Amino acid sequence: MPAGLGGAIFAVLLIVLGIIFLIFVVVLISFFRLWLRALLSGASVGLPSLVGMSLRKVNPTVIVDSRIMAVKAGINLGTNELEAHYLAGGNVVRVVQALIAASKANIELSFQQATAIDLAGRDVLDAVQTSVRPKVIDCPDPSKGSSTVAAVAMDGIQLKAKARVTVRTNIRRLVGGATEETIIARVGEGIVTTIGSSPTHKKVLENPDTISKVVLDRGLDAGTAYEILSIDIADVDVGENIGAYLQIKQAEADKQIAQARAEERRAMARAREAEMQAQVVEMRARLVEAEAEVPRAISDAFRSGNLGIMDYYRMKNVVADTDMRDSISRLGEERKEDKPI
Repeated sequence: MPAGLGGAIFAVLLIVLGIIFLIFVVVLISFFRLWLRALLSGASVGLPSLVGMSLRKVNPTVIVDSRIMAVKAGINLGTNELEAHYLAGGNVVRVVQALIAASKANIELSFQQATAIDLAGRDVLDAVQTSVRPKVIDCPDPSKGSSTVAAVAMDGIQLKAKARVTVRTNIRRLVGGATEETIIARVGEGIVTTIGSSPTHKKVLENPDTISKVVLDRGLDAGTAYEILSIDIADVDVGENIGAYLQIKQAEADKQIAQARAEERRAMARAREAEMQAQVVEMRARLVEAEAEVPRAISDAFRSGNLGIMDYYRMKNVVADTDMRDSISRLGEERKEDKPI
């Protein structure tokens, strides 16, 4: 091999080795502090693992810090588990903090459960904290509308109640369990049912704790992510007299119905009156028509010899006498009417 070719190959090898050494130095500088911190904390992580995390687009600082927290709390978590949760889009730091809090509070919580809760969109650390320190839920939620639940007792008086529900998280039912809105809705339904079944509103005002007892006995936390510890009635106010209001409305409706029926009967009476008047006019027309036939019948009787002149005058005298009697009788009736009582 010529001396020149051997020198060129040697130079290339030196350059390659120099590049590899430079890369090693850069990697060492980049991950040395992180590697050293993990080593001194008793949660050692190899340099190849740190480089692999960087290549897999995993933040090595998050994984190392989370592992250090877990090891210091007595929880042994491998980097592979933490990386898998990170790549799945989970919050690794929050999960580790939740595991530490659960361990200190003697709450049974595995890494698989914590990651499942986190990936389900729930705040796993808040869930553990709520298990240790129960929280109070206002029913109804004042930020979403009315601040009281309105219900009507059997005597028609409206009552407005406000309850406070003390709950703690049930870790086992957190995944797939109903949220606070379900608790609020169920408690509100129980308040309405209890007040509505009370004979009088005074009974509820005398013993408001009966509402909480009845509601609590119904097992409203079934299927939810919480366990109800207590239901306290914070306030009960007297509202409107709904029963009287409904009775007034019913009376007005009955009045309108009666007026409509009376108007219907009045219209029918007017129609009947108009019909009778038409019949009277018709009968008078027939009477006039019949009376018009009398002179013709008389003239026919004269022509046929069935009626003589004396008979005709006799008939006229009878008619005149009848008219006179009618006039006298009418005059007597008018005097009786004008005579004071």
